[in-house]
Amino acid sequence: MTFRTLPKSLLISEKFKFTSFSRFLGAIFLFFLLIPKINCKPKILTGVDHLSQTNFSILQGKRVGLLTHPAGRNRFGHSTVKVLRTAGNLELLSLFGPEHGIYGDEKAAVLVDDKIDQKTGLPVYSLYGKYRKPTPGMLLGIDSLVIDLQDVGVRCYTYVSCMRYAMEACFEQGVEVVVLDRPNPLGGLKIAGPMMDEECMSYVGAFPMPFVHGMTIAELALWAKKTPGILKISESIRKKGKLTIVPMKGWNRSMSWPQTGLRWYPTSPNIPTLDSVAGYPMTGLGAQMGKFKHGIGTPHPFRLLTFEGMKSTDLKRELDSLNMAGLDFRLKTVSNEKGQKVEGVYVVIRDWSSWKPTELAFYMMQLSAKWEKPSPFVKAVKSEITLFNKHVGSMSWWNHLHTAGSSVNPRPYLRRWDADVKKFRSKIRSYLLY
Repeated sequence: MTFRTLPKSLLISEKFKFTSFSRFLGAIFLFFLLIPKINCKPKILTGVDHLSQTNFSILQGKRVGLLTHPAGRNRFGHSTVKVLRTAGNLELLSLFGPEHGIYGDEKAAVLVDDKIDQKTGLPVYSLYGKYRKPTPGMLLGIDSLVIDLQDVGVRCYTYVSCMRYAMEACFEQGVEVVVLDRPNPLGGLKIAGPMMDEECMSYVGAFPMPFVHGMTIAELALWAKKTPGILKISESIRKKGKLTIVPMKGWNRSMSWPQTGLRWYPTSPNIPTLDSVAGYPMTGLGAQMGKFKHGIGTPHPFRLLTFEGMKSTDLKRELDSLNMAGLDFRLKTVSNEKGQKVEGVYVVIRDWSSWKPTELAFYMMQLSAKWEKPSPFVKAVKSEITLFNKHVGSMSWWNHLHTAGSSVNPRPYLRRWDADVKKFRSKIRSYLLY
């Protein structure tokens, strides 16, 4: 079930006629006076704003659980926890936290315990601890589980996996799932990278989709609900499961994050800024194995590249020679979190429209195979190989990396994946809300 989108507000309904020159000048003055105020307001309504605008009508009288994190906020910066707590016509019973916890202060890949929230006194059930999937006990007494998670548009970012597991548990227990939609910060047009092989699926790859998927979190939920086999539950339970989507208003697929007018709140410790959002699919896979580092612990996570034992000037020259569309590389010196000086190469997105989000990562792998003797992909142990493939998702690419050595060539794979993602976009077209 999809929540009905409200009609768009009519900002200007009539043409005004001015009977005197002074009234005309007065109107012009007022218009320019108001411009700064207009520009500082968000240009869209996220799902939580849309929900508030309708006085929470779809949750009226219901007992509610909330799965969220620090980026779950309305356009005024108030947390969705506070928004639901003060709604008045519903009862917020419990909170659920993904990786990094509801306050985003837990480190990556570190298990989080259940606790009592000191701010609200509500129980907080961790979905990145003893359990990844809500237990029947966690959902006991809940009519609806509201999900308000800001995703970054990348398959291995675990919030979408957390949503999938929560949907499965709720459908099995007869609990409604309500997804409050949010923008994909990479926009809705960027889609890139390898598809996920079935044997590689895991919590960092819980959906059979490209590495950069181009969907909002609600579109992903709708696709999973409507398509057999994506949710790992029986077909009868999937069909009976109740999904309600509260869409955004005013967002379109070509919007970059700055165009939304929304403030960026860190979604996890290493994604503090929009720079790091764009850097995540660009360099994350490229530093998964080998001597590349991508700036974690510096002011530029996922954007500042270094290679152990290589001068930054030499690294820049090699990266420049790749002539990748939309990218430039600049030398930069910063201090890391320990106060140590780090010289590296900062990745600049010069042209957003021609930029290919995952291309650089696979050329980083090529350079690692070329510069390290033996190649890190040849000497890797089983646990490293497994983790690598869970993130990348393509066994054929791994086999090529492992056997080709320094002659590995990403280009044929990048072309093949470009064709694959076009087919994928065609398959999901009917589930796109904007």
